[in-house]
Amino acid sequence: MNKKIAALLAALAATGLTGCGDKPPPATAAQAKPALTVTVTTPQLRDWPQTLAASGNVAAWQEAVIGPEISNYRITEVRANVGDKVKQGDVLARIASDAVDSELAEIRATVVEAEATLAEARANNERARQLREKGFYSAQQGIQTQTAAETALARLNAAKARLKSAELRRSKASVVAPDDGIISARNATVGSLTQSGEELFRLIRGGRLEWRAEVTAGELARLQPGQPARLESPNGIAVSGTVRAVAPTVDPQTRNGIVYVDLPPEAGKALSAGMFTRGEFALGQRPALTLPQSAVLLREGFAYVFRIEAGPDGTAKVVQIKVGTGRRDGEQHIEVIGLDAGAQVVASGAGFLADGDTVRIVAAQPATKAQP
Repeated sequence: MNKKIAALLAALAATGLTGCGDKPPPATAAQAKPALTVTVTTPQLRDWPQTLAASGNVAAWQEAVIGPEISNYRITEVRANVGDKVKQGDVLARIASDAVDSELAEIRATVVEAEATLAEARANNERARQLREKGFYSAQQGIQTQTAAETALARLNAAKARLKSAELRRSKASVVAPDDGIISARNATVGSLTQSGEELFRLIRGGRLEWRAEVTAGELARLQPGQPARLESPNGIAVSGTVRAVAPTVDPQTRNGIVYVDLPPEAGKALSAGMFTRGEFALGQRPALTLPQSAVLLREGFAYVFRIEAGPDGTAKVVQIKVGTGRRDGEQHIEVIGLDAGAQVVASGAGFLADGDTVRIVAAQPATKAQP
């Protein structure tokens, strides 16, 4: 029995020693997180365009209201419609002129009658003068014939004045364009009676449009005539203009002032009077620190960059820094505020990084031309 127990113990001891040899070594340290490969860049000082954003309505430079100059006459023809380009003197509508023609003919007859009366009075006055010199007429009779001749002359002049007035009224039977431009509204209809002060047409003089931009009182002083402006139409077409005038007053309720921007003639292809649009004024250039837009990370409504900081053991880590941003230059660069000019930041791939990550820096690869 003792010999069996001793053999069993020896077997167990041998098994335990063998098992110790197969047991894996304990873990000594956690595996280090692999470093991400990044390229770095530094802010560049550039002459950055400075602009002032604004919004406002597009309106006609000047809009003329065209109405009839004679009343209670029927419109017989309308020759212009909305959108038509017209020249100065073009006939827009015609008014029935039968009554005016009749009045004109009557006054012309009156003029002929007055001319005949004047001729007779002058002849009588000349005979009276000859007879007075021979002693047949008294001085009083001579004065009477002279007065009759002068009265006939006055009546003739009055008839001629009425004739000119009738001819003028006859010419007003045609409603004409007072200037070159574009018809923006039409109320004239065939068969309606003309009324004093009635609006028949509206005309955009010269077809010129302007942008009436609203800016705050503080920004108004930064603008002056001659500065360039750029606005965008609702369909995305950019239109350039020039500041013509800056309003000398500010609206007491909105605290905004109006800036009048002249638009080129071709602006009518992209803009129409009454449109509301946004734009900006060019205020020159100023130095600004810029970074590629790929280096700026937007999170939760804020902008961040990852600055490179060298570690004591030769590694590099990133530190997340909040920065301010300004204007963007297309899709390439963005103005950054609150960053040191000499700071090294991650150029791209910031979305895969977190504050304190270890990184490996490599040189940026030059852009290669695509193979055809």
